[in-house]
Amino acid sequence: MAEKEKDPEQDMLFREIDEDLREEQLATFWKTWGNVIIGAAVALVVAVAGYQGWRTYDINSRHAEGERFASALILARTEQTEQAISSFSQMGQDSRDGYAMLAMFREAGLLSKKGDRKAASLVFAKLANDGRFPDLYQDMAMVLSVLHDMDQGDAATLAQNLEPIAADDNPWRHSARELIAALAFKSGDRDRARDLYKGLSEEAGTPTGVRNRATEMLAVLDR
Repeated sequence: MAEKEKDPEQDMLFREIDEDLREEQLATFWKTWGNVIIGAAVALVVAVAGYQGWRTYDINSRHAEGERFASALILARTEQTEQAISSFSQMGQDSRDGYAMLAMFREAGLLSKKGDRKAASLVFAKLANDGRFPDLYQDMAMVLSVLHDMDQGDAATLAQNLEPIAADDNPWRHSARELIAALAFKSGDRDRARDLYKGLSEEAGTPTGVRNRATEMLAVLDR
């Protein structure tokens, strides 16, 4: 996907959630962050009052969305799953970009946890194709969408969706290549699967877990 411009306000939010999102792997997390400083050039007299009023509205709006997100997390943690899914789904539709993205990840995660992998895949796919969000998270969502649809989806279509993410400069390339290899194996293309698993097992930057699984699959393919 082409890199899109992100405004400073979004950058601040996405940088702050990045570490938690990676480390917790889409598990529950909640992070409080301070007020956004808006540097806007405004005309004297008239604009000062208008700016102050807008700034108060903006901060209050973010606090309100934060409270909605926290309430939905509490529902999830107290095993009120359906209510939590409904709350996160609504936030994904009408919240500001950052909270909308977090809510969609949480909605999909809860659907997966309750065993509805197809529904989870659809939410991840919707997130992956939502232009409001940075490429990093869209690509991660696509990987998760394919992962949840491996048993039911069309292998060729799923692999095609992953191809751009398997590029050398993509941070999710190893996960994408592993899934493409699994789809090739599932489709009976053992040579394609072997080549991909071999590359994953030999590349220095391959994460340990992916490398170990690739090595195991090579052993299966070479029997």
